[in-house]
Amino acid sequence: MIDFIKGRKIFVPNDRVLLAVSGGIDSTVMVHLFHEAKFKFAIAHCNFGLRGNESHEDELFVKTLALQLKVSFFSEKFDTEAIASDRGISIQMAARELRYYWFEKVRVEHNFDYIATGHHLDDQVETFLINLIRGTGIAGLHGIPVKNDFVIRPMMFTYRNDVEQFAKKHRITYRTDHSNNETKYLRNKVRHEIIPLLCGINPEFTHGLTESISRIGDFEQIGKQTLDEWCKKAMSAQGREKVINVSFLLNTVPLEPYLWELLYPYGFNETQVSNIIGCLRKETGKVFCSSKYRLVKERDQLVMSLIEPEMHEKPVKIGSFMHKKRMSKPLPLSLERISDVDNYEIPLTGNIASLDFGKLHFPLILRKWQPGDTFSPLGMKKKKTKLSDFFINQKFSLRDKEQTWLLCSGNDIVWIIGHRIDHRYRVTAATKEVLCIVTRDM
Repeated sequence: MIDFIKGRKIFVPNDRVLLAVSGGIDSTVMVHLFHEAKFKFAIAHCNFGLRGNESHEDELFVKTLALQLKVSFFSEKFDTEAIASDRGISIQMAARELRYYWFEKVRVEHNFDYIATGHHLDDQVETFLINLIRGTGIAGLHGIPVKNDFVIRPMMFTYRNDVEQFAKKHRITYRTDHSNNETKYLRNKVRHEIIPLLCGINPEFTHGLTESISRIGDFEQIGKQTLDEWCKKAMSAQGREKVINVSFLLNTVPLEPYLWELLYPYGFNETQVSNIIGCLRKETGKVFCSSKYRLVKERDQLVMSLIEPEMHEKPVKIGSFMHKKRMSKPLPLSLERISDVDNYEIPLTGNIASLDFGKLHFPLILRKWQPGDTFSPLGMKKKKTKLSDFFINQKFSLRDKEQTWLLCSGNDIVWIIGHRIDHRYRVTAATKEVLCIVTRDM
């Protein structure tokens, strides 16, 4: 084991390791190996309360082992069945979640470097076959990782038969969980029925599959490097958004595995990725949403943005004021009443609105656009235009439309903020007072 730990750089001798010990043969042998190697370790045990008095005896056995070896002991009891029922998950899934959550809590609170489990190569073979039965991607075929963040598996150099022989040779006692023989659980069915059947066909099946799993893991790492490099080229950040170049995607073959690698961290599923590929040469404005992100097809780009909380979309009132007013939410604006109209020069920029103050009705309203909205663009006199048509003529993207705010007086839109004022509210020779509004940086 020492050579395996050194060779795979799993941890260094001075690291403090918390051993997850059930009392079964695998974890108990791991404890004895750590003790022989004089590693710094402590023992942690979960009592899931699933086997009545046997669960209590398991805990007592592990506690006694810790006392004999003079190492620290941590234990926790869980009402696993009740927790599984409350969460609507299987007992096995609940036990797994509770186990790893509590181990990590102990690790952090008591300054351990790693959590070690007693998984060995037979567990890896079983996991591979279970993933294959359930259906999996490449990640499900690389087996159980030897090291995954703070969780290490220092027994992944040996097989169950070797563990049993070691326990017998050194007269190591351990607890036996008889439920491990019940084939109603998928893992036990794979262990006691499927693997023996495959070994009957090929006696070297487990060893051969172990080597194949290792090679799959190696090729996965090579592929991961290639995918990471591709992802860096495919997507760039533009402010708060991420932009993906459609032409770059269309020149990638096969595209689906690459695009899946790019988008799955943002919560998009395989069906969505397939549908996104299907729209690359087609319509603009197609929208795809994950739980937190939205991706929009806009001409030659896919634009991804974080879905904003709805609270920022609510209308905001602007009350009357005497001279100047500044606001930062929902967007930064500076407002000023100007009485010296004769010397006022109207700025020729969409970021500054010059409005006839006398025609406005307070409170003014800031809101987002709605289907059916109309206004009379500056220069169009009395002709009303649908806001949707204005957006099309100005080549607004879906994201542009959603980020655009309107300033309204009563039922009238007086300014598409940052773009165009309404012709009816322009400054004229009859204007006695100007409301000058400037969009400003935060």
